[in-house]
Amino acid sequence: MSSYSIKDLEQVTGIKAHTIRIWEQRYNFLQPSRTETNIRSYSSEELKTILNVSLLNKYGFKISHIDKMSAEQIEEKILSLNQIDAIRERVVNVLIKEMVSLNMHAFEKQLDLYSGQKGVDKTITEIVFPFLERVGILWMTNHINPAQEHLATNLLRQKIILGIERLPAVSEHNKSVILFMPEGEYHEIGLLFVYFLLKQEGIYVNYLGANVPMKDLVYLTAVKKPNYVFCHLTSPSKVFKIDRFLTQIGQVSNTTPVMLSGLFMKDYKGKLSENIAVKKSLAEVIQLIQAI
Repeated sequence: MSSYSIKDLEQVTGIKAHTIRIWEQRYNFLQPSRTETNIRSYSSEELKTILNVSLLNKYGFKISHIDKMSAEQIEEKILSLNQIDAIRERVVNVLIKEMVSLNMHAFEKQLDLYSGQKGVDKTITEIVFPFLERVGILWMTNHINPAQEHLATNLLRQKIILGIERLPAVSEHNKSVILFMPEGEYHEIGLLFVYFLLKQEGIYVNYLGANVPMKDLVYLTAVKKPNYVFCHLTSPSKVFKIDRFLTQIGQVSNTTPVMLSGLFMKDYKGKLSENIAVKKSLAEVIQLIQAI
């Protein structure tokens, strides 16, 4: 059975840990267990509960009122939210809840329903990426069952590849980018999402994918002479040395800009070579793609 820390709940719901503690003291909807050292531990059911409570609270319902609602009333109120942002957040929350329940049939059904209404491209940008941003930290910290991660990511991988295939073909003679992840990094979803965004903007992608030896990247960069080399790092292997990697990639080509993104790089504060830059948010990645 999966268990989550208060920091996990903060990451997934956007509710500060301090606020969650206050809610626990004043209301009845959260009753975490505690370790021998008095550290809170939350179950999957409590994760689902706080997803519901935080969504209703964000869109105008008082916590004191939510606390008195039955589970059926809470679901009814959630379904009645009609703001565009609320609908998107509700769908993302449903995906999280179905993932932790290992109900992948409902998980895929929710994706397909949104895709049927809004299209594959909007499903990827409005639902899939926000979902990945919110649960990614759980995968990095091993606070989620590997089975949950594998089932969810493989379904999302299929949806993103479908979105990529449905975009118009791009001429190799246009601007191009090499996409790769280093040896020991297998979390491909973020890189595929960047592939989707690049192709959507009419930029040709040389996709090397996951677990790429540095010599292969050096060879392809020399042959293809891309406008950019792009690497997305989510959770490399334990033997991965970031400083060594940055030195190597800085030497791939002195004339080719290298862009790094992903959760692993979000808090990096070390020194970078002149041809290397880090994009720490989706907005920065999109801004870069639009400027290529």
